[in-house]
Amino acid sequence: MLDLHLPDGSGLDIVQWIRKHSQEMAIVILTMSDEESHLIAAMRAGASAYVKKSAPINDVVSALKSALAQPKNFSAPGIVSALKNSQAASALTPRELMVLHSLSIPGTNSELAKSLFISEATLKTHLAAIYRKLSVNNRFGAVSKARSLNLF
Repeated sequence: MLDLHLPDGSGLDIVQWIRKHSQEMAIVILTMSDEESHLIAAMRAGASAYVKKSAPINDVVSALKSALAQPKNFSAPGIVSALKNSQAASALTPRELMVLHSLSIPGTNSELAKSLFISEATLKTHLAAIYRKLSVNNRFGAVSKARSLNLF
């Protein structure tokens, strides 16, 4: 068991080092981090499980048992959602990311379009694509989701 944030380095570096030397060792990340990007990074580094320190002790024990039984498999609450969100974020084009960033600035569609040097119709087209890719219905949802995905 190890944390992501260590006083002298990154837990992810240790996970990668362990995986390089052993495919059979169980590696459980126990962390305070709520960031989906950390969850995905732990999976990609080769961890066996990921648990938040705030989780009930039964969840911690369950993650440890799962990791010991199948060290090459990854288990974590929320992994499906995190992967889906990660795919949605990577599906955004550079221009859509620029539009998404502008949504955090107050203003009407007309004002935002002018600041981006595009027509209001083009802005609305970008907004529709952003909302669809992030599975949200409005500006507030898009900005909230972007913040949770560390897109800002």
